[in-house]
Amino acid sequence: MKMTKPIILTGDRPTGKLHIGHYVGSLKNRVALQNAGQHELFVFLADQQALTDHAKEPEKIIQSVGDVALDYLAAGLDPEKSTIFIQSQIPELAELTAYYLNLVSVSRLERNPTVKTEIAQKAFGESIPAGFLTYPVSQAADITAFKANLVPVGNDQKPMIEQTREIVRSFNNAYDCEVLVEPEGLYPENEAAGRLPGLDGNAKMSKSLNNGIFLADDLDTLTKKVMSMYTDPDHIKVEDPGKIEGNMVFHYLDVFGRDEDQTQIAEMKAQYQAGGLGDVKTKRYLLDILDRELSPIRERRESYAKNMDYVYAMLKSGSEKAEAVAAQTLDEVKDAMGINYFK
Repeated sequence: MKMTKPIILTGDRPTGKLHIGHYVGSLKNRVALQNAGQHELFVFLADQQALTDHAKEPEKIIQSVGDVALDYLAAGLDPEKSTIFIQSQIPELAELTAYYLNLVSVSRLERNPTVKTEIAQKAFGESIPAGFLTYPVSQAADITAFKANLVPVGNDQKPMIEQTREIVRSFNNAYDCEVLVEPEGLYPENEAAGRLPGLDGNAKMSKSLNNGIFLADDLDTLTKKVMSMYTDPDHIKVEDPGKIEGNMVFHYLDVFGRDEDQTQIAEMKAQYQAGGLGDVKTKRYLLDILDRELSPIRERRESYAKNMDYVYAMLKSGSEKAEAVAAQTLDEVKDAMGINYFK
């Protein structure tokens, strides 16, 4: 199956519903790329990767596959324009991973900054699952199976893209071929959106820290979360001068404000810093900005959730299409390696 457009491959670990950090970090950009119609877009649910640190609680992954698929559709991904599939349903990816593992040293995997950070966050200690340590290789299989030219990811994933590029070069050099395509990362243009902090000011919004706003949150939940956001702890009275640096309300306004909002946001920043603007007023304004963005997504999600048979049929169809593409790449890889013995 030959592609006529540049190829984009991107996805998410299904370990819970997606939050607005996922949305501004990559999902919104995927929808824009899809609708521009200039690329062939593959979007997948990385359930095998999620199992690397959730192997003993597969029910969480199973539930999350449906949740993430709903988030995809609600955000605007269209199965008529994009191929949406489940990683575990493409066995060719596991076989490619096995071949690539022979081209990567353990020490190189241990040096990967993203993996090092995540290992520390998860407090594995001496019990790091081998699957978790090697998941950058699995990611390389995902990307190269579809000969992706571009991979939209957050800025924190740059080391993963570089590791894939290394594997591509190693394979093509080792087998004197040009079978695999070296991908480029596609990163958020809005630097503030690259890694959205949590509501509490923590450097990362995440499900485990319970500091995120989810695409599935209703208006009441959204309101409560916004009103609890971390601002300037020294801004006690309305007339007190306040800081906007490290203030999550203003950080989120920078991320979610549109062009037409910029004048008002600038005025609010100046007033807050000079004194005379309270946190409640800034939070109410942010709530309006967020609800403008999220309410259409919320409504679409509720509609799709009423027909999960359609959602899973869509995933099955997308997985079948994706497998056909991955099978062709695997065949080319085995040809290059000389192990297509009976061809």
